[in-house]
Amino acid sequence: MSSTPTVVGSREEPRGAAGTRPAVPHGRRRRRTLNPSQWTALGFAAPLLTYLVVFYAYPLWRNIDLSLHDYTIRAFVQGDAEFVGLENYAEVFSSSTFTTALVNTALFTIGSIVFQFAIGLALAVFFRSSFRLSNVLRALFLVPWLLPLIVSASTWAWMLNSDNGIVNSVIQAFGGEQINWLTSPDTALLSVTIANIWLGIPFNLVILYSGLQNIPGEVYEASSLDGAGPWRQFWSITFPLLRPVSAITILLGLIYTLKVVDVIWVMTTGGPGDASTTLAIWSYREAFGTGMPSFSPAAAVGNLLIVIALVFGFLHLQLQRRQEAS
Repeated sequence: MSSTPTVVGSREEPRGAAGTRPAVPHGRRRRRTLNPSQWTALGFAAPLLTYLVVFYAYPLWRNIDLSLHDYTIRAFVQGDAEFVGLENYAEVFSSSTFTTALVNTALFTIGSIVFQFAIGLALAVFFRSSFRLSNVLRALFLVPWLLPLIVSASTWAWMLNSDNGIVNSVIQAFGGEQINWLTSPDTALLSVTIANIWLGIPFNLVILYSGLQNIPGEVYEASSLDGAGPWRQFWSITFPLLRPVSAITILLGLIYTLKVVDVIWVMTTGGPGDASTTLAIWSYREAFGTGMPSFSPAAAVGNLLIVIALVFGFLHLQLQRRQEAS
C-alpha cells in the first residue's frame, strides 16, 4: 500500500481535473498600480496633454464638425445644424473665388518665403563677423518682429497710401508717377507681400544667425588656408552646414505665411475685389467679414489650409529622414 509523500514546510495548491490551477475569481485579481516614478511622469505630462487636447485636438475636431454641417447663427443658438457631409467642400471648390485665392496664396507664400530667407541669410552672414555697433544694428532689425502686427500693417498702409503716402512722395520727387499700391488690382498683392517680407526678415535672421554660431570657426580657417574666398566658403561650407536649420526655418515660415490674415486685412481687406484674397483671408471674410457669416464654408477653407500645412510638414520629415539615412 503506497502513501503520498508529504513535503514539510510547503502546501500543495489544489488543482483541477486537468492538472491546471483553478481560475482566480474576478474580484480577487490583483490590480496593477503605478509606482511613484510613473505617477511623477504622468504629473509632468498632464499639463502638456491638457494643452494639446484643449487648444489643438478640440479646435481641430470642432472645425471638422463645422465643415460637415450647415451652421448659421440660428443653428449655433439652437444647436440643430443640419449634417450636409462634403457639400461645403464642393461649394468651396466650385466657387469662382477658389482659383484666385489659391493662386494668390501660392504667390504670396512663395514670394514672402524666398525674400525673407534670402535677406535673412544675407544679414545673418553679415552679422557673423563682429564689428562695432553690430549688436545695436542686429537689435534694430528685430523691431519689426517686436511690434504688434496691427501697428506694422497700419504703418505700411499709410506709407503706401496713394495720395499722401511717403513711398509715392519719394517716387514723385524723382519724377515718377503716382502708383495706387493698395487700390489697384495689379499692385495690391505685391504691396501686402512686401509688408509681409519686412515682417518676416527678423525671424529668419535670428534663426539663421543662431545656426551660424554652431559652425566651427576652424572650418573657415582651414578653407582660407586652402585658398577659398568668401563666396566659395559660403557655397561650400555655410550653405551646406546650414541646411537642417534652413529647412526648419522655411517650414515654419511656410506655416506662418499660409495663415497670415491681419496684415492683408488691415491693408486691403483682400481687395480690390479678390486681387489680394488668399485662402486665409477668404476663410476669415466668410466667417466674420460680412453681415451674413457662412461659418461652414469658412471652416472648409480653413481645413484646406491645415491639409496643405500637413503635407509640407510630412515632406519635411521625409526629407529629413533621407538626409539622416544618407
